Amino acid sequence: MTTPAPALRIGLLGTGPWARRVHAPVLAAHPGAVLSGIWGRRPAAAAELAQAHGTRAYATPDELFADCDAVSLALPPSVQAPLAVRAAEAGCHLLLDKPVATTVAGARAVADAAERAGSASVVFFTARFGEREGAWIAEQAAAGGWFTAHADWLGSVFADDSDSPYADSPWRREKGALWDVGPHALSVLLPVLGDAETVTAARGPADTVLLTLRHTGGAASSATLGLSAPRPASGVEVTLRGTAGTTTLPRRQAGPEPAFHRAVDALLEAARTGRPHPCDIRFGVRVTEILAAAEEALG
Repeated sequence: MTTPAPALRIGLLGTGPWARRVHAPVLAAHPGAVLSGIWGRRPAAAAELAQAHGTRAYATPDELFADCDAVSLALPPSVQAPLAVRAAEAGCHLLLDKPVATTVAGARAVADAAERAGSASVVFFTARFGEREGAWIAEQAAAGGWFTAHADWLGSVFADDSDSPYADSPWRREKGALWDVGPHALSVLLPVLGDAETVTAARGPADTVLLTLRHTGGAASSATLGLSAPRPASGVEVTLRGTAGTTTLPRRQAGPEPAFHRAVDALLEAARTGRPHPCDIRFGVRVTEILAAAEEALG
């Protein structure tokens, strides 16, 4: 009889809406993981979230790292990156949120720290880890022959009538849709069409960005990214056109929790086998590089 692998002790960093809705409940319920503790920049919030999920709050990140095999980060990217470096240096595997950083140097520092430590890493992109979406992405990448693609990734977080819990997010206000939903679009386009060799961008209304990519395989893609769309205009659509005709990304049928469960599965597998996952920190770095190039093009 095969002895099952011991559960991975995963600590959570962050106590905001995303941590409360997705990270904490999924980690607490995952059969291959133990939610070993929570740290947050607001100690009272960390204590409340820890109590809700039967674990303990930690006073400092380093104390949490010492009691963990891995960490799950639900923090603003500028906070996430330096803490991820410290976690890797403490010997922890990394389950990161997108974008991994808001500077190329910050993202590369995480990747270098993970490589030095031998830490497994997974960056959580909801579309890549969605059951239907992930299968579709893999199928289209295998099919090839794509000529053009277009993505609309439009949220209403900053719309006048928004009731989004992320509307008061300082980093989203500062960096806008390019950095918040841009990684999602890239996580679909890059594995299907190949890396981006040229990047251009233009501004649309409010925080909307029009992104255009030329891919190594010869295909061209564009994306309309926004967090300020009117509610009736919000939504996600990705269309590919090529020798096989036209196909569109299937719509997500569930919330982000099942996708995050699969991201935890991916980290467990990478930690167990030592084989890098396609959505590891190096992919996260490349996404950051493209976003930074687009931001530079915007002037």
